[in-house]
This record gives sequence, C-alpha cells and structure tokens, in this order.
Amino acid sequence: MDVVSDAITAVRVGRPSSDRMRVDGSWCVRFAPYDGAGFHVVLEGGCWLLPDGGPPVSLVAGDAVLLPHGTGHVIADSPADARAVARALPFESVRGAWRRTGPKDDGTAAGAGGTVEMLCGKYRLDRSRAHPLMAELPPVVHLPNRVGSHPELRSAIDLLGRELGGQRPGGGVAVPSLLDLLLVYMIRSWLTAEGTAGSWPAVLGDPVAAAALRALHADPAAPWTNERLAAEAGVSRPTLARRFTALVGRPPMAYLTWWRLNLAAGLLRGTEDPLAAVARRVGYGTPYALSHAFSREFGTTPGRYRAGEPAGVPHAEGRAARTAGAARGPGTPRTAGAAPAG
Repeated sequence: MDVVSDAITAVRVGRPSSDRMRVDGSWCVRFAPYDGAGFHVVLEGGCWLLPDGGPPVSLVAGDAVLLPHGTGHVIADSPADARAVARALPFESVRGAWRRTGPKDDGTAAGAGGTVEMLCGKYRLDRSRAHPLMAELPPVVHLPNRVGSHPELRSAIDLLGRELGGQRPGGGVAVPSLLDLLLVYMIRSWLTAEGTAGSWPAVLGDPVAAAALRALHADPAAPWTNERLAAEAGVSRPTLARRFTALVGRPPMAYLTWWRLNLAAGLLRGTEDPLAAVARRVGYGTPYALSHAFSREFGTTPGRYRAGEPAGVPHAEGRAARTAGAARGPGTPRTAGAAPAG
C-alpha cells in the first residue's frame, strides 16, 4: 500500500460510527475527549466548534471538520462564552432527540429559522502504533466548503448523508465503507490544502523521499539496503540518505525497521499467525530476531503484546538509540542488514 493508506490502517481498529442529526433553536452540547478521532460535517445551517484549549471555529453548510486526536469539544449554535460552555449538555443525553431518521415527507429541505443538520461520528484508533503522519495532524482539521475544493470529499459527504438519511438495503455495509472513505478524503484534503503546515506534506511532495517510501511500503519484507533503495529512487546513496533523513526525520533503514515492527504489532493483535510467520511477513529471518527487536521497541515480548499487555518502557538499548537520534522519532536505528528477509 501507499504511505497514507498504511498510516491510516496501522491505527484504525473496530468499526466507525456516525449519526445524522438535526437541531433547532439555541443549543450547546459537549463531546468528551475520545481515544480515537471525531468528525462533524454540516449539511445545512451553521454552528460553532469550540475545541478544548483552542480557538472557536465557525462552520457553515458543506464544511467538514476532523478532530484526529479525539480532542474534547463543544458544538453550539453560537460562539458561547465560558459559562455557557461549562453548562453544555453531554451529547449522549440529547443524541436520541437529535437523531434524524429521514428527509421531510414533502421532499423539501429542513426549515430555515436556525435549523442545523449535520453528520457526527468517530473512528476508533490505536495510538500505540501511530504513524508520524497521523501524529502530525493538528488538533482540528477544518475543511471549508469552497467552490471547486475537495470534490472527492464532497461526493463522499453527499453519499454518506443519503445513506444515513434512511434505511436502505445494504446500508450496514455501505455506511462503514463510506466512513472509511471519508477519513481518507479528509486526511488527503489536509495534505493537499494550500498553506498546510507540517513535514509530511513536504515528504510526500518530494520525488526522492516519496519514491523511497512507496518502495518500502509496497514491499516492507524485501531485503532492502540503502544501495537498493537509492536505485529505486533514482539517486545516489548519499543523496537519498540526506534528503530522506532531513524530511522524514530518520534514515531510510531506521524508518524501515520501525515500520516493520509496527506491522508486526498489528499482525500479532489482528491475526493468529505464529511468530515465525509474522517474522517472515515483515522481513525478519527468524522469530528470535523479531522478538529481540520487538522487545527493544515496545518494551514487552511479542507473546505478551499479543495477549493484550500494553507496550511498556523500551529497553535501555532502545532508549540510548533514541537519545542518539532523537529527531528520528519512535523507531530504533538499525543497519541495513539488521532485519533480513526470510
């Protein structure tokens, strides 16, 4: 897969959920912090998003907003003051009253006069394996509805709104798929939006770094070396090392090792494959080699991690490697031959 697909797949767990909601008059509701990502799409009217610790955001019809780190927030009909925010009702207490099961019988849009209609939902994420691209997303990603902007996102919003507007055959399959598509389009829109701050839009826009990442993500178990990867990117080894490290934050083989171990973590929790099979799938020649690297990175053995034990404090060797290359992020630097393919 490509980098963005892998970054999303690595952290996404379970099934996303959403509701199509309708509210009138004066209102103010709170969404508690969530161990995942939340989103809102305004279908009609306008409202305000008041994120905890952040500035208010005005939302109008067609706007989408993603809260990728599960930031607690308030949605209100106006930019409420601190006193009103403190009295905001929990969303769960009004959810049933707000739910809209279908379009009006006469086929017209919901009434003007302060009516707001929106899609509200959330994704379950496992942040222990978060890719730096996902970690770099800001607390609030606001994607305004502008003419000609994000056409794929607009299409996904329209399709999702229609599916949630009534009981349609196959909706149980269509809605989760559309929600997954919506997340991809929101992140893609952020990456390509003018003025987006962050290193990963630059990484994916750089032909050398992007080519190397595509190769590593397409076949992470291959016996990669710096020379082979440089040839794949069409540059010299020093050029690849310099540009990749400057943009990604760690050398190519260190990134590969970190990504292989994250893939292994996903396979340990998501499959019943024996450790030897997991090792082969992620580019380690033996279960012992994978177990040693995994324990250093995650602070626990593969078996304990598979059994549900959370990642612990990495071993001293791993901490020393991080201190030596703090800018590289959560992976432990390894030499090109440290994780040979089986």
